Amino acid sequence: MPNTSARPKHGRRTRRRRREDPARNELVSSSLESAQQCLFNQDYGTAFVHYLLVLNLAPMFKDFARESFRFTLFKWTEELDSVGRIQELFDCYEQALELFPADEVILNSMGEHLFRMGFRDEAAGHFHKALKLRPDYPEARENFYRVANWLVERWHFLMLNDHGRNRKYQQAIQKAVQSGCNTVLDIGTGTGILGMCAKKAGAAEVYACELSKTMYELACEVLTANKMDDSIKIVHMKSLEMEVPKDIPQKVSLVVTETVDAGLFGEGIIESLIHAWHHLLLPPQRGENEFQDQSATGRVIPAGATVFGMALESLEIRRHHRLCVSERDSADCRGGYKALTEPFTALNIDFNNVQELEGLSSRAVQRIRLPVTQGGELDALAVWFQLHLDEDSSLSTGPEEDTCWEQAIYPVHSTKGFVLKPQDELVVEVSCRDAFLRLCSVAVLRDGREICLDTLQDPQNTGDPVSNQTPEAELCTALACLQTEQNQTKDFCMLECSEMALLNNREYHQSFSSALSKLISQMKVKCQNKEPGSGVQSDSADLLFVLDVSEGFSLLSLIAASHGHVKAFSSVEKVKQQEVLKRLAQSNNVPEQHLEFWLNNMEDEQGMLKRPSREKLWSAIILDCVETCGLIRQKLMEKASLARCLLEDGGSIFPAKIVVQGILVESDTLLLESAVQGQEATLGIQHRSVHQPVHCTGPCVFGLLHTRVQASQ
Repeated sequence: MPNTSARPKHGRRTRRRRREDPARNELVSSSLESAQQCLFNQDYGTAFVHYLLVLNLAPMFKDFARESFRFTLFKWTEELDSVGRIQELFDCYEQALELFPADEVILNSMGEHLFRMGFRDEAAGHFHKALKLRPDYPEARENFYRVANWLVERWHFLMLNDHGRNRKYQQAIQKAVQSGCNTVLDIGTGTGILGMCAKKAGAAEVYACELSKTMYELACEVLTANKMDDSIKIVHMKSLEMEVPKDIPQKVSLVVTETVDAGLFGEGIIESLIHAWHHLLLPPQRGENEFQDQSATGRVIPAGATVFGMALESLEIRRHHRLCVSERDSADCRGGYKALTEPFTALNIDFNNVQELEGLSSRAVQRIRLPVTQGGELDALAVWFQLHLDEDSSLSTGPEEDTCWEQAIYPVHSTKGFVLKPQDELVVEVSCRDAFLRLCSVAVLRDGREICLDTLQDPQNTGDPVSNQTPEAELCTALACLQTEQNQTKDFCMLECSEMALLNNREYHQSFSSALSKLISQMKVKCQNKEPGSGVQSDSADLLFVLDVSEGFSLLSLIAASHGHVKAFSSVEKVKQQEVLKRLAQSNNVPEQHLEFWLNNMEDEQGMLKRPSREKLWSAIILDCVETCGLIRQKLMEKASLARCLLEDGGSIFPAKIVVQGILVESDTLLLESAVQGQEATLGIQHRSVHQPVHCTGPCVFGLLHTRVQASQ
């Protein structure tokens, strides 16, 4: 029986291998021919489907069709990307990688799409896979370094290059460990430097946690490079989720952390320390008993902090937070600001007192009266702190200090400026609701009366409100409060800082307005000459239809509509941005029907760039192709170029061209933000893993690009 059962099985396998299916072969042959024909006709979507069918049915064609399949995939996903069909795009890449899981070119291309969509960790993974398959693949290597620049935030390099900060932390940790704190937890370890300092100081057990996946992996590499991967346990998790003995075997006697931002509390240090005191740290030392065993009690480095503040005038801050920027006294703001008051103490906090940490959010609001020392427009409160590492050592982040930290800025959120005078007193409120520091300028005491800054309406009652009546500012002056009615004082719109700065960039918009005026005048003349004596009597017969395809917040559609006899279609999607444009249009007498938001009514993605009615073509397609940071929106330019077929005869793409110019500069600051400097180890710890591809030991020269938009036709 065993022999008879074995023979038929062997026979069936042999016959199955040799048997050919004529219908299957015909399907493969016809699909391959159809794929090639569709590729020739630039019908990439259909070609992609045919290639999928062929390669799934006949894997032996993979080597033969690989190049054509890649080309088809890339062309088809470009089309999907241009119309926003993102899920289908990634579905195509997943299907492709099922067929070619070890194709470095496809992996790299998918990584590029992931990076553009903001999935940087996933993008880094695909670039890394591509490099492992082909280490000499230049595109993947360049992309991998590029995404690393995003994932490893610049302040990590500044911190590692801040030798004074590193040395003081090392001394405080060494002192604590030598006094008996022999079990240590480094919260938010970053590259692992503080935990390694504790180990080098002689701590028996060192643990560390890091939430960022990228920084966790980097810290693991740094530990390995320093041969400490077996002596320091690092976990990839938030400290708030850590438990004893699940994540660490015992409570520790010392927590070291630097989870502070420029405003001290922004990275959640209060919440993490409260949790640590209850779940991860030994009880604090009681009283002043210097003979108490340090290994049996808990403590935190840093031990506490003092927060300072100062009122200031700054044109740069103003233009990012308020309309109607005044150029007044800008020359007096050396270093970018002018101090209007002396520094004041806003807050003291003891990190080794858990009751004080828990009571921080319930502290009463503190009102502080600050004498004004210099006259100037009130733009913001600047905040910095002194970090008390222990009783002997501290770090300051003040504006005069050479440190990796910057100062926190609390802008004055008022729609109108207010000029402070010497002899005034500025009233500031300080609170810590939700364990986040809040400072607010609420009033000015002048000549025995209190002027409330958050209710300024009548310029006659503000003391010296900033007046800006230049012709260029009429647009902003008319809508200083962005109100639809004079009596609706709370009816206003909030914009992002970059959007507010864009509104205040008058020179930029004046250039666009001048060039658009010329373009529209030319189009009107062409329109009149095209059909002289036409008997068409329609409300829209003499209108020019303009499409703005700019991404994000853009004023170009409003500028076009303000020239008269133009119906502009804006690409702005956010409701708050649309509301701002509507109010600006109303204030500048632009008819409501001459400005539409065409994406609000788009249901069919295929017709994204088509005219919304009558199947007419566009008179002009306009775009703001440069981001506020100076980067060129390459994809947007390509989309506008493809849209030329939707222009009517004589229609234009605006602007006509852009010119990119470059300059070489030397910058110590950029150098410090780009790599760990010098050949010496940081505190005896090697950080080669966090270097960028190019290591510079001397002055560094960077290439800067400047983009000039050629707006004229």
